[in-house]
Amino acid sequence: MSLGIDLVPKKVCSLDCVYCEVGKTTKLTLERMEYIRYDRVISELEQCLKGTPRIDFITFSGSGEPTLNSRIGDVLTWIKTHYPGLRTAILTNGTLLSDPEVRESILAADVILPSLDAASQKVFERINRPTAELDVAACIQGVMDLRKEFTGEVWLEVLFLKGFNDSKDELDLLKTAIKNIDPDRVQLNTLDRPGVVADLIPLSVQDLQDIREYWNMPNVEIIALPQDRSAIESYDGDVESAILETIARRPCTLEDLHAFLGIHTNEINKYLGTLEAKGQITSVTLDRGVFFTAT
Repeated sequence: MSLGIDLVPKKVCSLDCVYCEVGKTTKLTLERMEYIRYDRVISELEQCLKGTPRIDFITFSGSGEPTLNSRIGDVLTWIKTHYPGLRTAILTNGTLLSDPEVRESILAADVILPSLDAASQKVFERINRPTAELDVAACIQGVMDLRKEFTGEVWLEVLFLKGFNDSKDELDLLKTAIKNIDPDRVQLNTLDRPGVVADLIPLSVQDLQDIREYWNMPNVEIIALPQDRSAIESYDGDVESAILETIARRPCTLEDLHAFLGIHTNEINKYLGTLEAKGQITSVTLDRGVFFTAT
């Protein structure tokens, strides 16, 4: 059960990944600043936590890259000071971890989950579409440096797309990078919801299992499939029903559902993946984006 903290507006990021379910990056940048003001974040946290809800993690993620917010360390310190019993996780694309100041700001977290989808510059630029200044070797070194300095757990996520980063050469380079990083876990993932670019092809479960066997590393796992999510305790049937009822009235984009229901787009995406896997909705790409309709 995770409470998410979104420290940047949609969609401020250092990458413009072809598969991003949040949407196209509107501000591609490495500039760190106080995108969402610290006082506002703390005020909302106080409201959410005053009733002492049952939460396993407070997770920094959201609409873009959370380490771009220059005060992420201050928010993390506030949580650890006022709620030391709550675990904290940071979902990051890892591109700013080459900066010692960024690494220092997040060392108080319990779990850090960097992503690494490519180990060659060519594939990095094709799948992640980074800012011009970013070099994948420097990004990998940044995660390696974090691993040496960080006393918590590092879970590395690799998202695969057919024809992008699943070649033998890229798999070999990724394996070498992962062994150098030495994370506690490696989580294999693939496309769940439609991304920014049309006609992307996800890997099958068997494809992911083949990669895990090819790498032959004990800490590699395949994360939960969309159809399995409804069995998770935090899955909310009322939210699912609200999404279905809204889509039944008219086809909606992710942004439409966010506007109608007031639920964060990342949260809505979890339910869309499950509903589509169960055959209750379908998606179609039109000029204004990806629309979801009831089946």
